[in-house]
Amino acid sequence: MEHPLFITNSLTRNKEQFVPANAPFVGMYVCGPTVYGPPHLGHARPYITFDVLFRYLHHLGYKTRYVRNITDVGHLVDDSDDGEDKIAKKARIEKLEPMEVAKMYTDSFHEAMRVLNNLPPSIEPSASGHIIEQIEMIRKIMDKGLAYESGGSVYFDVIKYGEDNDYGKLSGRIPDELIAGAGNERRELEGQDEKRHAADFALWKKADPAHIMKWPSPWSMGFPGWHIECSAMSVKYLGDTFDIHGGGMDLLFPHHESEIAQSKGSCGKAPVRYWMHNNMITINGRKMGKSLGNFINLEEFFTGKHKLLTKAYSPMTVRFYMLQAHYRSTLDFSNEALQSAEKAFAKLVNSYQELDRLKPGDGKESVAAKISRACYDAMNDDLNTAIALSHLFDASRHVNAAASGERPLAAADIEGFRKLFDELLFGVLGMRTDEKTGDGDVEGLMDLVLSIRAEAKARKDFSVSDKIRDELTRLNFVVKDGKDGATWSKG
Repeated sequence: MEHPLFITNSLTRNKEQFVPANAPFVGMYVCGPTVYGPPHLGHARPYITFDVLFRYLHHLGYKTRYVRNITDVGHLVDDSDDGEDKIAKKARIEKLEPMEVAKMYTDSFHEAMRVLNNLPPSIEPSASGHIIEQIEMIRKIMDKGLAYESGGSVYFDVIKYGEDNDYGKLSGRIPDELIAGAGNERRELEGQDEKRHAADFALWKKADPAHIMKWPSPWSMGFPGWHIECSAMSVKYLGDTFDIHGGGMDLLFPHHESEIAQSKGSCGKAPVRYWMHNNMITINGRKMGKSLGNFINLEEFFTGKHKLLTKAYSPMTVRFYMLQAHYRSTLDFSNEALQSAEKAFAKLVNSYQELDRLKPGDGKESVAAKISRACYDAMNDDLNTAIALSHLFDASRHVNAAASGERPLAAADIEGFRKLFDELLFGVLGMRTDEKTGDGDVEGLMDLVLSIRAEAKARKDFSVSDKIRDELTRLNFVVKDGKDGATWSKG
């Protein structure tokens, strides 16, 4: 490949050239949501990040199988092996069946992904639909002597695995420290006496009589641990070793570290060639999340109905806000940042619209090709959407200069910029094309208003024409008068 793609591999902590194991085929797994509540801004970031990667791999010619799971069982409230299942707890509070809760919030998640213009994954398996596969993987791990049954539950033996494998390589955690406990503080946890070592984690949990979500297994009537689902489903749909595993940085430990141990423990092979992690969204420097109670639902963003929001923001504003930062950098929430993103996207859209009105001049036929190359160089440099967008703004400045008559563009450059916007902004970056002009009805209405204003000017009724212009300005529409008539754009 003339311009290869480089991505940061969390496993090696290096930026590496992406070379699929079986090009042009690519296997990609991304950890999906635990569906016990409405999707929030923190959810949007990983799924927008890996949607862009999915789109870009397609743009580069790869045939990508994108698997993203739904966690509807086994994820306990403290993200470890103890406590209540998050979905079962929500069902108890809401007096619903757990699968009603899972269905409700899966639907809510899908709708949020749709309005954010994320492409659906190739396969979207659920944990509850793959109990058999999880039990079979646990059997294999036990057959290798890397797991043990205790009181009807099954635990992965981290110390035994660590004798021949580097447990903790992904997260940087050292097993001895995990056994001692954080800060040498030992916690008396429910079921702790079942484990040989504090660092061991559950593959299968025996359910108490009151537990609703449970299945028969060789060890007990129970349910799978949180981590085993992703190992079992990634193997089923992508094979023992696949190309890319993505997720939020908060999943490095224990979830992804445990995935590596389980998968390698069951088949002897490292499961993933490139691990990719997006950084967190924060509010006042703290991670946004349901468990911390400081999250803003995506629906609240779209309606403006949250105490921290000064207005409603469209799905495309939220998406653009994400893309303005590199996926590996922390992104702190603020109304100012979202409003800046809203205006910035509007500027790019206005420039895109200007391309249809430009008349070719005698400019040099080189600027569009140069900027396009810079955009894709940024994308090839660890999916740097922030730098790619900065080059799109360079393109916007050239278009606006041509529109004002300051610096004409050759026909090839006009077409080059149109292709760049279509392929990159509205293709790879996934900004929705139906918002290029905001709304078809608005466009038709604006054309009508400007024709009325033109008629007023023709009969020299300047008070009416000025009033229309001023009112449109107040409503954040910019009207420009030119020799070929007036044009409008969203301010």
